[in-house]
Amino acid sequence: MKEFDKKSSPGREGFSKFLPASISDSSTRRRLTEYEIQVQDLQAYVRSLEAETVHLRKKLEDTPKDFMVIENKLREANRQLVQAFNQNEKLVNALYEAREQITALKEEVDKLCAPPSTYGVYLSVNDDGTVNILAQGRKVKVNLHPSIKPETIKPGQELVLNEGLNVVETAGYEVQGDVVILKEQLDRSARWSRCARTRKRSASSPIRCARCA
Repeated sequence: MKEFDKKSSPGREGFSKFLPASISDSSTRRRLTEYEIQVQDLQAYVRSLEAETVHLRKKLEDTPKDFMVIENKLREANRQLVQAFNQNEKLVNALYEAREQITALKEEVDKLCAPPSTYGVYLSVNDDGTVNILAQGRKVKVNLHPSIKPETIKPGQELVLNEGLNVVETAGYEVQGDVVILKEQLDRSARWSRCARTRKRSASSPIRCARCA
């Protein structure tokens, strides 16, 4: 293109000297001038295209570098995302373990802060589902916890009472007490002898079974 500009583009006065004298009138010269102007415009357009081509070629050469930079940034972002995900998993596990520990500690604190339970001795069951027990030297009519069935409780068996003196749990039989001699077993009671005194008391289920055997 540059060679064309130098060799093939005479000035505006250059074309006229090559023309024969017969056609070198004013109209022809005007047309030649217009052609020269168009040629110069085309040359300017070609130069702008060459400059744009150089710019695009340079931009195309820089594109792989920019792509590599973006790819490295994306790879680094993915690595940081994986690290953040792993850290989040560790924090979730730590939070879950801490919550379990807090729950366990709360249960232990509740147990330690719970008031002492009272024991009573089962005597009999009533028609309304309540039971008669002997607690602190008094005969008391109390309610049973819904999970405890009256038929599973035996006379003489100890029961655990809450603050409202309601039965919340069953226990075993008392193994400590006075040593007495069984004089006579009645229908649902027995006559005991201790220190030359005879008293009538209700017999517990194990004693009844042992006596029957």
